[in-house]
This record gives sequence, C-alpha cells and structure tokens, in this order.
Amino acid sequence: MKVNQVIRTLVLADFFTNAGFSVFAPVFAIFVTRQIDGGTMAVVGFGAAIVQIAKILVELPVARILDKNHGEYDDFYSLIFGSALIASVPFLYLLATQVVHIYIIQAVYGVGIAFAVPPWYAIFTRHIDKLQESFEWTLDSISVGLGAAAAAAVGGLLAQRFGFNFVFFAGGLFAIFGGLMQIRIFRHIKRKVPRGQVEPVPGKIG
Repeated sequence: MKVNQVIRTLVLADFFTNAGFSVFAPVFAIFVTRQIDGGTMAVVGFGAAIVQIAKILVELPVARILDKNHGEYDDFYSLIFGSALIASVPFLYLLATQVVHIYIIQAVYGVGIAFAVPPWYAIFTRHIDKLQESFEWTLDSISVGLGAAAAAAVGGLLAQRFGFNFVFFAGGLFAIFGGLMQIRIFRHIKRKVPRGQVEPVPGKIG
C-alpha cells in the first residue's frame, strides 16, 4: 500500500517529536521537585494545566485565521513556527531554576501546540490518499505510540545514568529533527485550496 510523501513526512515528524518529549516524560515530575526551587507535585499539575490553557486560548483563533486563506502556505508557516516553539521547550527546561520559569515554559509549549496542530491536521487531511483514510490516520497513531513507548522505556534509564540535562538535550534534538523534517513538504504545498476541499485533487499527490 503506497503512502504519498507528504503523509510519510508528517508521520515521521510526528514520531520524532513525540519520541523527543517522551524521553523525559517519565522523570519530568522528579526534575521539578528536585531541581526547581519551590518545585512540588502541585507545580507539576499546574504546569500541565497551563499547557492546555495556553493551547485552548490560542488554538481556535489560529485555526480560524488559517481557514480564511484557502491556500497552504499559511498552514505551512504556522506549522513550522509552532514546531520551532515546541522544539525549544526541552532546551528551556535546561535553564529553569524557579517555579515561574516552569510556568512560562509550559505556556510556550501550549502556544507552540496551538500553532502546529491545526495546520498539521489540515495539511494531513488534504493530502491523505483517497480510500486509505483509516489506514493513514492509524499509521500516524501507531507511529506516535511506538515513538512514545520506546522513548519512555529508555528515558528513565538515561536520566538515572546521565542526568536530567542529558534527557532534555536528547529530547530537544529529536524534536528539532521532527520539526526540520516538515520543511520537506514545502514543494508539495498547494497555492489554492477550494473551500471545503479535504481530499486530494484526483490524479495528484501534492
């Protein structure tokens, strides 16, 4: 079963980005409580909430703006900008020493998600291969699961042996690689997309 290049690229990018964050996910709470001045489990919970609040506040306006322009260039630039913000998060953790730093970084993470997710869904949906919709959405789901499982399985061991800085740095590199991979879809971006079009033009892949 052939999968076009845009879908392959987005799936692989998703794999690496999620793997990057899963590397340090098992030890993030320990990092906050041990390394951050005033860090507690409550701070971890509030930080997780801030990610979602920032995402909720920004994501819908971003999606509405992107839908007003019926081409994919704005989607692409939003995707890359959001991915860059997301990739910066693990490196920002390396600089964090106070609770307020964690909250700010979590807000950056949420804003990054808000800019990256709507265009990712839009581009994926428009370029999905006809009659392979379930397969290709499932392909992405499986790739994210595999990346998260593999990274989480070794993340704790790496943190125990090499320390928090190592897993944050490694996670950041994975996220950067995932973001950079998405640049490859630029040559397949559509200049104009008819309103309501969610399937590829017959006979075309990009």
